[in-house]
Order: sequence, then structure tokens, then C-alpha cells
Amino acid sequence: MMETLTAADGHKFDCWFEPPVGTRRGAIVILQEIFGVTEQLKGVARKYAALGYEVAIPALFDRVERGAVVDFNDFDRARALMMASELSNTLTDIDAAARALSANGGRVGVIGFCWGGGLALRSAQCLDIAAGVSFYGTRIDQYLDKPLHTPFLAHFGLSDGHVPIEMIEDAKAALPGMEVHMYEAGHAFANEARPSAYVEAAAEVAHARTAEFLALHVAA
Repeated sequence: MMETLTAADGHKFDCWFEPPVGTRRGAIVILQEIFGVTEQLKGVARKYAALGYEVAIPALFDRVERGAVVDFNDFDRARALMMASELSNTLTDIDAAARALSANGGRVGVIGFCWGGGLALRSAQCLDIAAGVSFYGTRIDQYLDKPLHTPFLAHFGLSDGHVPIEMIEDAKAALPGMEVHMYEAGHAFANEARPSAYVEAAAEVAHARTAEFLALHVAA
């Protein structure tokens, strides 16, 4: 269900909450691609809620355009919303979602996709979370100036035009504690709503590895 959260600076924004199935094991903040809180992302929330995690998806575009959800084919509008989003404000909103989950007990992890994957990396450097996971995180070359303060897992496609191999190698050198897995896939390989990008085999392995990682670092 969609609820309203208030960030530390007073900004009010939407946040989708998915309750855990069965015994609550911990919590996860899921960070969006550049398309907003999509139905596909809510499906990802249900996937991890089925494993016992309470999940929150903060609407990170609400500071720019409240309720913005962009069609996967409207890349120009999606990118414009991303570019208009200020990093410190975005982290403030992610922190508010993490704190809302933490208030219910247990540890909190962060999983991000695309733009959100880069934000997950920054969150693992700057926020009070238990672990972070990135699926094909973009703009990671901008986040190599701080060390990781929490375990971090990253999934990348070998043919991702948005995240070249050189950028990944630079990140591995700058952040030696980051666990990296590569897949025979391109960008957005775990998004089943984008059939031209989706690679089922890669997505299933990446989610399985993520589940194991969360069980180790987040689950009670």
C-alpha cells in the first residue's frame, strides 16, 4: 500500500510498503530505475516480501514531480526526472524509508536497480543500513570517493552499454570489498517488463544470489 513519509528536512513523499509473508526476517528498501515506482518494481517487492522481508519503495521523483511513473519507452522524460533529482535530497528520502522500516525492528538492507543501483552504492557508503545490493547500477563512477561501510553485492551485464566494463573495473579497484558478479546480459536484464532487455537465466541467478546475501547480512 502507498503511504506518506516525511524526510528529515520536512519533505513529504509517497512510499510503497509491502508487508512480509510469514515471520518478519528484516526489511529492504528497494530503489527505483529512472521510471518511478512502477508495477514491475512492486512485483519485485512482492518477491522479497515472500521471503519474509518488509519492503519499502520510496518515490524518489516526488521532489521533482509528485507521483511520476514513466513508460519504459519514454527514456527522455525519465532521464530528465533523474537529472533534476539532487543527490543529497534523494539520500535523505532513502534514509527516511530505511528509518521507517527500522522502527519496526530488525536490520534494513537496500536493493537498487539502474539509477537506484548507483544510489544503493551511495547508501552503503553514507547511510545506516546493514547491506546493499545493486542490479546494473549506473553512474557508479561518481561514487568512488568514499569507502563502503557495509557489505555490498553488485550484479552487472557484460554487454551493458550504460555501465562499461572499464567503469566496473574502476569501481572494483576503488571498493575492494564489493562483491561483483557478471552475467551474459545487457542493461535491465532483471526487468521482465522490458522483454528486449530481460534475460531470465541471469535474473534468476542474480536474485538467488541476492537472497543468499540478504539472508546472511539482513535476516534475523
